[in-house]
Amino acid sequence: MEQLNMSQINETHDIHLISWVDSANDNSEFPIQNLPLGIFRRAGSGEVLRGGVAIGDQVLDIAGAVRTGIFDGLALQAAQAAAESSLNRLMGMGSAASGALRLALSRALRSDSEVRAQIQECLVPQADVEYGMPSRVGDYTDFYTSINHASAVGALFRPDNPLLPNYKWIPIAYHGRSSTIGISGTAFARPMAQIKAVSSNEPDFGPSRRLDYEVEVGVFIGEGSEAGDRIGIDVAEDHIFGLCLLNDWSARDIQAWEYQPLGPFLAKNFATTISPWIVTREALAPFRTKFSRPKGDPQPLSYLASHINSEQGAIDLQLECYIQTENMRAAGEKPVKLSSACFSEAYWTVGQMVAHHSVNGCAMNPGDLLGTGTQSGANRDQSGSLLELTRGGTDAIRLPNGESRNFLEDGDSVLIRGFCEREGAARIGFGEVEATILPAQD
Repeated sequence: MEQLNMSQINETHDIHLISWVDSANDNSEFPIQNLPLGIFRRAGSGEVLRGGVAIGDQVLDIAGAVRTGIFDGLALQAAQAAAESSLNRLMGMGSAASGALRLALSRALRSDSEVRAQIQECLVPQADVEYGMPSRVGDYTDFYTSINHASAVGALFRPDNPLLPNYKWIPIAYHGRSSTIGISGTAFARPMAQIKAVSSNEPDFGPSRRLDYEVEVGVFIGEGSEAGDRIGIDVAEDHIFGLCLLNDWSARDIQAWEYQPLGPFLAKNFATTISPWIVTREALAPFRTKFSRPKGDPQPLSYLASHINSEQGAIDLQLECYIQTENMRAAGEKPVKLSSACFSEAYWTVGQMVAHHSVNGCAMNPGDLLGTGTQSGANRDQSGSLLELTRGGTDAIRLPNGESRNFLEDGDSVLIRGFCEREGAARIGFGEVEATILPAQD
């Protein structure tokens, strides 16, 4: 009989829990029911990067907490791994270890904690820290799981046949470049490459003029697998450590010239930005929801189908995208929202992504990163890219300050925010992922 393997509701999800960290109890992105993990140090300090957990507007230094002696058993082993300069070792220890750490942290941070005095000095204000990459990403694969996005983009280039025949059968993906994945708050130069205008017979070389963002979710692999092994759909979730926000920047004009016959290359590998905090799979348990296909669509093949995936495979995660232009920053104006979408509408689940990725024997390693592909809803204001919002650049969006955008310009910052909420559960946030575009390098 198939066993229910997804993280279930437990005492750490109790909506009535409050923390002795007051800021965690006031509509915080990071209440005690969340406890996302990341890598940090005090900004400008030159300190060693180390693991931390977000609680309210603070970061609990896990290395410092270990030194106080509050952990024991499996939780101690997990805390020691989480205190390192990356979370890879913790990820590879599996869900039992990360669950033990979560429980110990939850009990230590509750209002009735017996160890408050021991760890209070281990808190560092988030306003005073800088972040490192949460893992050493050995491999990065970007999927294409939103049928709304695939249909909208396909309609721009193939109005009579937007979806290719394989889309409803295969979780489409391409292998990305891990060397240019960066943490939120960074800036990158506009990419340069070959570009061929429709009206030209030959390509030219220069900076992209159709630079775009993509609103995505990042999926970190936890426990890995050996080459030749297959991760079955019924245990695929056991190999997921947690989720973050991801922006897979794209140069649409470079992409148009290079992508046939082998797919994305220079149009995608110049920059990918992720949020600093990983919301663990266990923290997401209250927000799991049913996964199903529209009536008449083909059902997933057997290696991509399970009762567990049907009952709890989708995640009710709300995504929002904002822009702040250089002029807006100079005028002190806040970023303005461009779109919103929900990850639960994805055509493929995170479990199916893992199962498909490994079905041919591909090894999965702790800390590997999967992108979900651009997440879009059915309506235009739910588009996860400017390519969709501007209908291929033909219909510019107007911003409140009078500026307009077909695609991104130098100095633009794009922010993606995410959160989960439902009745009967504490609202949890993902923070944000933000990056700014610099002029192309000569």
